[in-house]
Amino acid sequence: MNESIGPESPRVATGGAAPGFPELRAGNLGVRLAATPGELDAALALRYRVFYEEMGAQADAVAVAARRDSDEFDALADHLLVIDHDRGEGAAGVVGTYRLIREEAAAKIGRFYSQAEYDISALQSFPGRKLELGRSCTDVAYRSRSVLQLLWRGIAAYVFHHGIDIMFGCASLSGTDPDAVALELTYLATHHLAPEAIRPRALPGRYVEMRRCDPAALDARQALLRLPPLVKGYLRLGGFVGDGAVIDHQFNTTDIAVVVQTDLVTDKYYRHYEREAR
Repeated sequence: MNESIGPESPRVATGGAAPGFPELRAGNLGVRLAATPGELDAALALRYRVFYEEMGAQADAVAVAARRDSDEFDALADHLLVIDHDRGEGAAGVVGTYRLIREEAAAKIGRFYSQAEYDISALQSFPGRKLELGRSCTDVAYRSRSVLQLLWRGIAAYVFHHGIDIMFGCASLSGTDPDAVALELTYLATHHLAPEAIRPRALPGRYVEMRRCDPAALDARQALLRLPPLVKGYLRLGGFVGDGAVIDHQFNTTDIAVVVQTDLVTDKYYRHYEREAR
């Protein structure tokens, strides 16, 4: 789904300060929420460059004209940013982004973004506050473990501030041929399937079987090496995957549902945040 932003103003802080938690720094890089419309616009422009120009997503006429990746959820979401202060302050320094949709924001539209691909009714009925993660990307020059860890520090700070109990969303493997990623899909379904009480399931019309080769013959190490860094990050945080993959032809990806209970998140992110917040 790729729609223009609706009439509601973008969800950004006022006065140039990110709401909820202060900017967390690692040298010249910082992570915080978008604080101005210009910073949100920079995030949408970065998403367009990565998803459409680099990864081969199919842009509609609106996206091509604006050179922005946007949909109706952007105006209601919070947008986590990585800022390179050596490149500039504010919008000029945006080199990474992650979209965060709390359940209160999703309620204004009547659904989460993931519900276009997955039945999340079990997850929704599970107790606790929920947060949907999505639209994560970084500039090509910033795809390092340190930048990904900085994004996770920002997510941990956000989770800490808002009392989030469960995070979930769609993560992607490149391409639309599930057999090309059979090893990765089979490994995830065999070793990281979510408990039934919080397990998303691909919608019947979009369900793609993830167990595509013999689990007994799996080379787990090779499967892990082939997983995208973001997916490996979810697994390191104790994450699970849902039942079934979904082919997203617009974004040229094979999607999986991921779920992370925040009490399983490695507490190094929380300890680091608490030190910085004192």
